[in-house]
Amino acid sequence: MRFALVLTASILGGPALAQQPGLAKPNMVLQQIVEGLPKDDKQTVRVLTATFQPGDKTVYHTHRFPVTVYVVEGTFTLDLKDRPPITVKAGEAMVEPPNVAMTGHNPSATELTKVVIFYVSTADTPFLDPLHH
Repeated sequence: MRFALVLTASILGGPALAQQPGLAKPNMVLQQIVEGLPKDDKQTVRVLTATFQPGDKTVYHTHRFPVTVYVVEGTFTLDLKDRPPITVKAGEAMVEPPNVAMTGHNPSATELTKVVIFYVSTADTPFLDPLHH
C-alpha cells in the first residue's frame, strides 16, 4: 500500500509537474477511504470489464472485500440491502462495500452500460459470493 501511495504522489506530482508541457496528468475520479481490504503479505489484483445490455443485472451477491466500479459508458445502479441505491454515470466511479448483499443493473431501456471493475483480494478468493433471496 505504501508503494501505491508513493506512486500516486509521484504521478500526481507537485507544481513543477503541472508546468511541464507534454506530460500527461491523471484525472482524479474517486478518492475514498475504505475498510476491509486484505491484510495478507500478498494480494490478488483483478481488473474486469462488463457490458450490461438494457435491463441486465447481476446475480444477488456479496463481495468479501471492497470493489471499485468505474462506468465507461451508460449508467450503473447498485441496489444494496437496507441502504439507498447508488447510481453512477459514465466517467464516475464508486466503491461497493464488502459483506453487503447487493445486485447491480443497467437501468436504461435503450442504452448499454460498460464498466471496469477493480478488485483486490486474498489469493484464491472468489470475485463474488452468490446469495439466494
